[in-house]
Amino acid sequence: MSAVIGEKCPSLGVSEWVQGAPTSLDDEKDKIVLVEVFQVNCPGCFMHAIPEAIEIYNKYKDDGVRVLGIATAFEDYDKNTVENLKMLVETGEVIGETQKALSTYGQLQEGNKLSFKIPFPLAMDNLTKVDGEASQDQIMKFIYAQIPEFDSQPEDYRNQMIQRVKDHFKSKQFSAETFEKFSLQGTPSIILIDRKGILRDVSFGQTGHLDSMIQKLIAEG
Repeated sequence: MSAVIGEKCPSLGVSEWVQGAPTSLDDEKDKIVLVEVFQVNCPGCFMHAIPEAIEIYNKYKDDGVRVLGIATAFEDYDKNTVENLKMLVETGEVIGETQKALSTYGQLQEGNKLSFKIPFPLAMDNLTKVDGEASQDQIMKFIYAQIPEFDSQPEDYRNQMIQRVKDHFKSKQFSAETFEKFSLQGTPSIILIDRKGILRDVSFGQTGHLDSMIQKLIAEG
């Protein structure tokens, strides 16, 4: 079941909860749920998105707002692993491009450790090994999810996009359930669900309107 904004939100794909008690969207009914989707090897996730999610958690945790973090992997499969997520939770240590970027900006403590602790539950996306081959239907479904107006684009552009998606699938080692179910474009991304379990927003990158969306959902009661 693919996610559609304005309809009941499908379940999240989780292989393992590594911080906090295991939970699900059914367990969180009657709460506003913000899901922060990130990769362990994603500098922007740790420099901007996760601190923003922590701010939302601290500001609205007493207003029926639940924040969950899901680490996914759509690239750098050797770094975006459950083992590195567990290391992050247990020691605060970051790796790869995240470590390089945060170190450059003086945002790490000794031992390549984060200067902050993530206070909300964290899980690993459900990854399934794939062979890298994709059917034409899979390729077109992937494209339409990202570019709904694809058919109206120039032919050269369409051909280039189809080839790029074919190359993407060839390099792909795993299928990430939550990432694909919500047609995410990358990380960081947010998934926002209201008290009735309806999917209200899916956004990639820095949205700038997360706080106002949360306030709106709180006001709906």
